[in-house]
Amino acid sequence: MMATLPRPRDAAAREVKVDVDIAHSFGALCVHDGLQFAVRENEFLCLCGPSGCGKTTLLDILAGLLKPTRGRVLVHGEPVDPKRHNISFVFQEPSTLPWLTVRNNVAVGLRIKKRPEAEVRRVVDDILGVVNLRGYEDYYPHQISGGMKQRVAIARAFATDADVILMDEPFVSLDQPTRERMQAEVLSIWERKKGTIIFVTHNLEEAVFLGDRTIVLSAKPARILADVPITLPRPRNTLSPEFMRLRTQFASLLNSALPSRSGR
Repeated sequence: MMATLPRPRDAAAREVKVDVDIAHSFGALCVHDGLQFAVRENEFLCLCGPSGCGKTTLLDILAGLLKPTRGRVLVHGEPVDPKRHNISFVFQEPSTLPWLTVRNNVAVGLRIKKRPEAEVRRVVDDILGVVNLRGYEDYYPHQISGGMKQRVAIARAFATDADVILMDEPFVSLDQPTRERMQAEVLSIWERKKGTIIFVTHNLEEAVFLGDRTIVLSAKPARILADVPITLPRPRNTLSPEFMRLRTQFASLLNSALPSRSGR
């Protein structure tokens, strides 16, 4: 039986930042078999599911880059529109612009929005301090590591006070120690600057470590297996019994939903 977080009633509707009710297919291939959930203001929501279940496709729909076969995505009660809404995207691979310095990479979104230059400098200096990149402001992407490039991309996403920040397995290519540092840094930025984050991962431990709430998706055609608030205090101890219990619960759900290899 799916564990659920109730959808907000009218009295709480103002708290909803993103409201999702979609299904999607590519021709005869059903990718999402009716996904329905809401994301609250300043919530850190993790979407977890097996590889190939359509998580990246779902992010494209949430960003307004792809129209669902059925249903809609609302941001602030309006149909999502990348021309109207400020949506930041952090990809699996670092998306720095090689001809710009670290400082200017982070400033790109602010300058596109024509913010005053004094504000740009203030915001960029502040967030570079949060992601521990002070001293590297004038370096170019080819002069810094992959983990540092991803910090630049994350800093750029937070710098513009986005309506929604979508993160598509941003640490998947990093080694474990770097991945753990990046998880802690994302939480540090989010706790300081706030923002509504939808974070996609297939790593169950990462989902339990980061999320205020985790939605577990099944294999394709994806449906919601569990929608569970995570109330463990931060910083979270990955070895605590409560943490291990949640991780085991999610793993059991995913294993039960995977297609049988016997072909029966």
